[in-house]
Amino acid sequence: MPQRNSRPHIAFIGIGLMGSRMAGRLLDAGYVLTLRDTDKVKCQPLIDRGAKWAESSAEAVAEADMVITSLAGAKVIEAVYFGQDGIISNAPKDSLLVDMSSLAPAIARDNHIRMTQAGYAHHLDAPVSGGVSGAEQGTLSIMIGGSGADLERARPVFEVLGNVFHLGEEGAGQVCKLVNQAIVHITIGAVTEGLMLAASLGVDAGKVREAIRGGYCQSRILEIHGQKMVDRDFVPGGPLEYSVKDMDMAVEMAASANLDLPLSREVLERYRALLDNGQGRLDHCALLLSYEQANPPIRVSPSKPDKLP
Repeated sequence: MPQRNSRPHIAFIGIGLMGSRMAGRLLDAGYVLTLRDTDKVKCQPLIDRGAKWAESSAEAVAEADMVITSLAGAKVIEAVYFGQDGIISNAPKDSLLVDMSSLAPAIARDNHIRMTQAGYAHHLDAPVSGGVSGAEQGTLSIMIGGSGADLERARPVFEVLGNVFHLGEEGAGQVCKLVNQAIVHITIGAVTEGLMLAASLGVDAGKVREAIRGGYCQSRILEIHGQKMVDRDFVPGGPLEYSVKDMDMAVEMAASANLDLPLSREVLERYRALLDNGQGRLDHCALLLSYEQANPPIRVSPSKPDKLP
């Protein structure tokens, strides 16, 4: 095993629900990390474990061999990479820039072009799937767009975080992530409708979930989100405001390819209604609330109180 000081110095920007877990695993693996986030309090547990703190993105990346970002949306990514005191122009030119955020593929491709034009030859889009539990356990699916050589340079770091899949050229990782998000959220909708159907006919939705787990509809969504619905646990593993962002991009991507995806559009509309109702910080599984609001007085596990963040 290489010594600690032979490993790349990593700047990690974006210490949210996912970023904090990924950064923690890299610390456990012996990597030197410099952290940057708008909220230092969120970083403090990692600082206490040995990570360095930076007052700006420019400071964070100044000596970085590898920069990892895990950010919430195109506007934040634009500011962190290309804004004043951002990554571009402040990181060493030979550093490897890795964006693990979810982003529209067209914007990701444009960002790759802008990085190259600014003199940065090494960059990957690397969105992930697997949620907070996958980030904690190092079992994320990491979907890579970019050159094979840059992937091999990053592979030892990625393998601390999960399983690596090279999808193709720049932007391909983001295409895969949006395909993943469409399937995930449509499946959350399917589980919601099944549990609502059981409840409407007077059958215990929790018992139905247990009974069907061994059949063809078994999935991680039924396992994790189905259980959260039965428990009425809406504390976020992933906030539904991100569901709106990702599904909006998926529907736009489909439209650009002249595809009509009615299931994706329907799920997006329901999530957007929850967001407009001020419920954007609830878990993805809070899609259940949309169905319950549309079908009173039917409720899944009506004797249980809602668990809210």
